[in-house]
Amino acid sequence: MSETKPWEWPEAEWRRIVGNARAGRSLKPGAWPGGARCAVALSFDADHETIPLRDGDPSPMRISQGQYGNRQGVPRIRALLARHGIRASFYYPAVSALLHPAEVRAVAEEGHEIGIHSWIHEANTALPPGVERELTLRAADVLEKAAGRRPVGMRTASWDFSVDTLAIIRELGLLYDSSLMGDDDPYELLDQGAPTGIVELPPEWIRDDAPYFNFLRFSAHRPYTPPSGVEEIFRAEFDGAHAEGGLFLLTMHPHIIGHRSRMPLLERLIEHIKGRGEVWFATHEEVARHVKAAAG
Repeated sequence: MSETKPWEWPEAEWRRIVGNARAGRSLKPGAWPGGARCAVALSFDADHETIPLRDGDPSPMRISQGQYGNRQGVPRIRALLARHGIRASFYYPAVSALLHPAEVRAVAEEGHEIGIHSWIHEANTALPPGVERELTLRAADVLEKAAGRRPVGMRTASWDFSVDTLAIIRELGLLYDSSLMGDDDPYELLDQGAPTGIVELPPEWIRDDAPYFNFLRFSAHRPYTPPSGVEEIFRAEFDGAHAEGGLFLLTMHPHIIGHRSRMPLLERLIEHIKGRGEVWFATHEEVARHVKAAAG
């Protein structure tokens, strides 16, 4: 990065910055499988204990909040998905997988996708040069061993996609990423204007449980939204995707959504989605393979 101020940059500099992992052609298909009007991709970032560990925080209390995701959140989520016959995508930091190998194995055996989600939920943009690559490659190896299958997609922790992330995705030969927010629907990633063949499945903070429910004890900013309010927002996002014939991608966290007062909102949302009809529930991998094949 240049040491000059942004307003002093020559045009080539800001074009280079903007050109890193830029949204290319839309991969929104003309049709979804089975004649569905809308694709629904549910995902769960199984961070578990890694948030305080990443921060160097040994507090048993804060670590226990993450452990809740393993003890209560994931079992409730697995039961809900089984009741509705839905396969979802689970993204694991490698440390979560090492702490809970039986969970990863069980989730994979039920037909859910296991994707890369960092080593210890590190912030990529804060790492020294070269460390992101090493951690991501190690994480891929850990997840392959835990799930019995090499991951084909990733989601950066906190969606912290660095200037090096795209090169790492390409080195790993991944099918897709789900960290960037350039569209509502799938698109192809560009690298300085050149197509990469990598599918981007865009998330958004609006379609994430964490901004609404997280509670930080020693912070002046303590966001909290009632489950009914979150349900209203998620429904509106799905209804918009259904109306436009696009993708509804939802990101949740077992230690957040997995509480007794919150799981019912997810079940009601699924029932609402099913009630609209013409919907294809799919893993992120399935969505990425479909849109890439349809685009040719």
